Amino acid sequence: MKIAFEKVMELSLKYEPEMTKFLRDMIAIPSESCQEEKVIQRIKQEMEKTGFQEIIIDKMGNIIGRIGSGSHLIAMDAHIDTVGIGEKKNWRFDPYQGYEDDTSIGGRGASDQEGGMAAMVYAGKIIKDLGLEDDYTLLITGTIQEEDCDGLCWQYIIEEDKIRPEFVVITEPTSCRIYRGHRGRMEIKVTTTGVSCHGSAPERGDNAIYKMAPIIMELEQLNKRLRFDPFLGKGTLTVSEIFHSSPSRCAVADGCSISVDRRLTDLETYETALKEIQELPSVKKAQAEVEMYDYDRPSYTGLVYPTKAFFPTWVLPEDHPVTTTLVLAYENLFGKKPIVDKWTFSTNAVSIMGRYKIPCIGFGPGHEEEAHAPNEKTWKNELVMACAMYAVIPGLYLNEINREENHK
Repeated sequence: MKIAFEKVMELSLKYEPEMTKFLRDMIAIPSESCQEEKVIQRIKQEMEKTGFQEIIIDKMGNIIGRIGSGSHLIAMDAHIDTVGIGEKKNWRFDPYQGYEDDTSIGGRGASDQEGGMAAMVYAGKIIKDLGLEDDYTLLITGTIQEEDCDGLCWQYIIEEDKIRPEFVVITEPTSCRIYRGHRGRMEIKVTTTGVSCHGSAPERGDNAIYKMAPIIMELEQLNKRLRFDPFLGKGTLTVSEIFHSSPSRCAVADGCSISVDRRLTDLETYETALKEIQELPSVKKAQAEVEMYDYDRPSYTGLVYPTKAFFPTWVLPEDHPVTTTLVLAYENLFGKKPIVDKWTFSTNAVSIMGRYKIPCIGFGPGHEEEAHAPNEKTWKNELVMACAMYAVIPGLYLNEINREENHK
């Protein structure tokens, strides 16, 4: 298939005002995890306006728009939920009203990651405008609850909607670089127990908080010894929360729990991560319980789809046809070589590739450091670049796999 790259860029530039308006409309709708219904409806309106052939909202609440009906199933994904705004006084502008100037757009979700949705929808319009349909079916997914439980939406799409693409483009912010992996993560709970008594005679009890103190110190040291991978970097852990139970402030604590945010580099598993903590001398001495958290929060539709809080690592090889497709798309559109790298944070690919081994690749407008930060923004030129990339990726992928078949 021959692709007119200049025409794609022309149309992407032409649609920048419409992408910008669509993005600002999404930003203006508060859409924290499990509260995404109104922004999903706004996305449906834009998909209808731009000519998607089929639009469904599944029972979980994810929106899936279709273009084409070819034999190769390809998906592009944006999670459309956001985190909260945090301390409002740290914002220089209203996080939902946002702002727009000649080069940038501000507001909660601008980079993370409703900008990716705006660019994808208008890439679909460009495909229709230029007749770039080929032997592929393109699904544009707006997924929910990612900020709460990354990948859960795609567990549902794969297991319950029975959708299994050949590959998925993750449109999380990459500064318009190509990302081919990131560390996994898991949420771990460590619990110690004791016996309460009156605080005036602590020797009569058994303080669960004191039992936890040496565990916290040993976890800090364990972090320094975790596995290093040349591409993804080092595994890490940090104590992120602490809780206690006690009859009163005048009593010895009879329970203490901590949450551990564990980032998993390549070749680390949840079993090895749990065992490393279970084998700590302080954990053994305290007979502490070490377990993964569960997630079972209802989606905005009321559906509960429980899972363990484990999000596997993934890496796509540099020479994979999906990687080479994106490199070729970038070079043809922008006349230079792309930076190929990795995310620091986690995405829905933890399920798509981490659990189900479906190839994933990342390319998105916006910058990773804007995610979850006050004064979040994205850039109009990156919306244009991303839109153009998304429009040409499916056709170029078919060219790549056909070329490989011919060389066999």
